[in-house]
Amino acid sequence: MGRLIRVMLAVAIALDVAYWTIWFTDRSVLASEHRAAYYQFENAFPLADAWLGLACVLALVALARHRPSALLWLVAAGAAGLYLFGMDFLYDVEHGIFGKGGGGVVEAVIVLLTLVFSVTVLRFGWHRRYALLAGRG
Repeated sequence: MGRLIRVMLAVAIALDVAYWTIWFTDRSVLASEHRAAYYQFENAFPLADAWLGLACVLALVALARHRPSALLWLVAAGAAGLYLFGMDFLYDVEHGIFGKGGGGVVEAVIVLLTLVFSVTVLRFGWHRRYALLAGRG
């Protein structure tokens, strides 16, 4: 399970970087709407996603080095992901984003992956908290 978590963290980092690279170079690939309010909403996420990415990087490093801080960074990554999931999901439901073609499908996949990732990382950290704190994660 530890290997799966490390892979999930690495994939989350890669997806985070890929998403924002695409968003700022050709947002039409990802955008499910083209209203100013939608762009403003999406443009509010880079800092929060950067925090999630940083927490994932630090969790990955701490796990690889068997540092007790791995638990902290797993919890930070999972909590950040759940918060982002909540914001994204509610906006998407309130504005009918999921039903808006390919962009809506992309958004639904991102929201689902964020939820699964966050719950999995939090569950892993909690169930292995004593081992992680002892540096045996």
